[in-house]
Amino acid sequence: MAFALASALPSFALDRLDFTVSSGGDAVEKAVRGASLLLAQQTDGATDAQDMFAAARSDYARILGALYAEGHYSAVIHILIDGREAAGIAPLDAPSRIGTITVRVDPGPQFAFSTTRIAPLAGGTKLPEGFAPGQPARAGVVEDAAGAAILAWREAGHARAKTTRQDILANHADARLSADIALDPGPELRFGPTIVTGAKRMEVQRIIKIAGLRQGERFSQSEMDRAAQRLRRSGVFSSVTLTEGERLTADGLLPINVAVAEQKPRRYSIGTEAATIDGLSLTGYWLHRNLLGGGERLKIDAEITNIGSSVSGVDYALGFTLDRPATFSPDTTASLSAKIGHLDEVDYAADFAKAGLSLTHYFSDSLTIRAGVAYEYIDGSDPGGDFRFRNLSLPLGATWDRRDNTTDAHKGFYLDATVKPFLGLGTTGSGVRLTFDARGYRSFGAKDGVTLAVRFQGGAILGSDLLETPRDDLFFSGGGGTVRGQPYRSLGVSVTRGFGPAFMIGGTHMLAGSAEVRTRITEKIGIVGFVDAGQIGVDGFDGVLSDWHAGAGLGLRYETGFGPIRLDVAAPVGGDTGDGVQVYIGLGQSF
Repeated sequence: MAFALASALPSFALDRLDFTVSSGGDAVEKAVRGASLLLAQQTDGATDAQDMFAAARSDYARILGALYAEGHYSAVIHILIDGREAAGIAPLDAPSRIGTITVRVDPGPQFAFSTTRIAPLAGGTKLPEGFAPGQPARAGVVEDAAGAAILAWREAGHARAKTTRQDILANHADARLSADIALDPGPELRFGPTIVTGAKRMEVQRIIKIAGLRQGERFSQSEMDRAAQRLRRSGVFSSVTLTEGERLTADGLLPINVAVAEQKPRRYSIGTEAATIDGLSLTGYWLHRNLLGGGERLKIDAEITNIGSSVSGVDYALGFTLDRPATFSPDTTASLSAKIGHLDEVDYAADFAKAGLSLTHYFSDSLTIRAGVAYEYIDGSDPGGDFRFRNLSLPLGATWDRRDNTTDAHKGFYLDATVKPFLGLGTTGSGVRLTFDARGYRSFGAKDGVTLAVRFQGGAILGSDLLETPRDDLFFSGGGGTVRGQPYRSLGVSVTRGFGPAFMIGGTHMLAGSAEVRTRITEKIGIVGFVDAGQIGVDGFDGVLSDWHAGAGLGLRYETGFGPIRLDVAAPVGGDTGDGVQVYIGLGQSF
């Protein structure tokens, strides 16, 4: 009755919160303040008496945990509510009004390790460097050391490894901490049958094949993680969980339970980008994640670009891709693709068709290689007359992606390289097309609020004469993908065919570079300064047909949660291929 009556009384807001940490330095004070629920609620404006009283009582444990994490085990914490220790106020006597809360934290000395022992250890176990005598005795280091030791045993096949004893003793007189941990590795085990639950439209045998856990092989944690990643990569499931079975089979094997939840099978997406000279681009796709019940993914995509462009006509294309995971191996995806379309460029108009079969092998989450076979056909005309190109190719490629975020990277790098030997049919030349794309990111400053991003890309065609090379394999520069501030595909090579007029086509060699400084102003808004440059040549960059241009500008970014909205404004700063200001709008960083 008393508690109900107290709850019904009006609750008044806090007048003042005093918070002091007497020692330990900036790192300790930051950790303590970051753990305090009182400070968090004050920041959020939730300062009524009942909320602050509950926060005060919980802050003892929260602050103590933060101090343990920094190696302080003899702290003294006082939280006074209008002069009364919060821990001494019974919940039924919660005050209906709070004027002042005073928090005083004395962290005491930082403890150091005196003894650090974990046994037995699996061969090759790497414990944290901080888990050693004389090092600061942070609580998290002890937990990390025990976790690393157990993980090493699991990697060596001991799936049931566990901690059997933890003797953690603090000597307050000497500010020393002794950590003595005993482990039981358990028996070495091997993978048993894979047991699937939660499958609806997906065939169970295909789930087992995609997971790729081979019965009879020695258990390892990394293989468990890879199996989960293979299933997630298929795109069929919204959640994937792998756990070990409680009981071994009659053969002494360890069953693996795979619990999955399937996503809705269909999805569609629509996107748009705009630029002042290039015009409007519309893209979209329809996706079926599990077409035949075995994880086959069908994607039908379409695009219409250069709508309203002042320098070229409208391009459009329609294509499909059918992917099948776990083909030949659990880490290999087979793809069948085809595409048809029309190109209406500055210097030519053409219809094209292409089809191909490829294999993609995932060596890890970041490293993939590709190989395939393709047929390409293009039929069109330019100021020099009609042309037709046909070729068979063997496209090869590799991608190494170590970015922390694919749409808004702050650190890491991205490397992609392709090699495409092609055999010309009829009057089409034969040769090899090479490309590379290298990007790097590094952040610094307060909360890594400033990011330096650089990109280098290039390409070359070897063995095929310029006019015998398929037009869409040649290289141009200019526009959002290469040099912002310069018109789209404005830098190429001027040629003639026979006695016809001069016209521009792409070159056989290309180099381009970009540098950006991205600065976050608020949690949602950022600004970008950038400069781009590109060069096009024929049979190298030192001939009379070689030329370059550059552009620079400023951009605005607005974070949406699934990638920033991008607005870039740029102008030429080198070369003679354009003038005036170009505007680019899109989703995600420019690279």
